[in-house]
Amino acid sequence: MDVNYIDAGSGGGTQVVVLRMTHMFIISYSYLVIDYNSKQSIIVDPAWNIEKVEEALFKTQSSLSGILLTHSHPDHVHLAQPLADKYNCPIWMSNKEISFSGFSEQQLIGIDMTPWFVGQIRIQPILTPGHTPGSTCYLVGNNLFSGDTLFAEGCGLCPDMEAAHNMYNSLNQLRSYLTLDTRIFPGHVYDKPPGQKFSELLKCNIYLQFKNVNDFVAYRMRPVQNKLSLFDFR
Repeated sequence: MDVNYIDAGSGGGTQVVVLRMTHMFIISYSYLVIDYNSKQSIIVDPAWNIEKVEEALFKTQSSLSGILLTHSHPDHVHLAQPLADKYNCPIWMSNKEISFSGFSEQQLIGIDMTPWFVGQIRIQPILTPGHTPGSTCYLVGNNLFSGDTLFAEGCGLCPDMEAAHNMYNSLNQLRSYLTLDTRIFPGHVYDKPPGQKFSELLKCNIYLQFKNVNDFVAYRMRPVQNKLSLFDFR
């Protein structure tokens, strides 16, 4: 476990445990969110290192009650089924992402944008197409789990011009849900650690500076940005 964040204002208190997951040259981040009162927990985008998940569950003395998936790419879903099988818990993904990707697991539950509770953890899904058509961010208390939609330093890759237009709209939509103090927990990190406040992103993230969609799309789709090897995963 790398870092713990405490959100005392969310339904009596939640804890976010940051899990740095590695596979070959790729590094991604999963997040265990624990309800203080019930000791129920949910995990966001689990992949690869199941021993880190089990260690976090043991150290926090929490029981895994569900799995949130922001989208269907392998580096975000790899451990979903093994964990669902072991802990007998549901897997949640947006209906739109399921339809787009064909992702299917025994415990999979398709969701719309209606919020729900696990213990006293209120989960607000926010459909944010762009990186994939059904990408979804999850607002839990004052914490946003943003997958590959929003990073501290940028936003997710877009496969085509339509997707880039959608990404622009999705980032603007997020503004209506977030406060300046909302902490952002992305799927990948390039420089700044997970848990940056949204106020910091508004200062340093160039993709949040564009005032019109055409300029955003032109910048997002410049060819050099679609080369993953340029990024230094941390």
